[in-house]
Amino acid sequence: MVVIFGRKKIRKKDIDQKLLTDIRSLKAEWETLDNIIEHSVDPSESGLADLALVKAKYFYLLREARFRGVSALS
Repeated sequence: MVVIFGRKKIRKKDIDQKLLTDIRSLKAEWETLDNIIEHSVDPSESGLADLALVKAKYFYLLREARFRGVSALS
């Protein structure tokens, strides 16, 4: 991070790394919630809503990564 005239300049590389970290985190959260829902006898509406929200965030970040040309391999 570089400071120019009192403002922080954030590099693309730093944002791309944060994006990949967030994607991995959301995937783990999705898998955890999905596992809980699968093993529930009667899943709650709030649990299903949380799962849908996490999936939506995950796929949004995947689209953003594709748009930015970010890959975990690069």
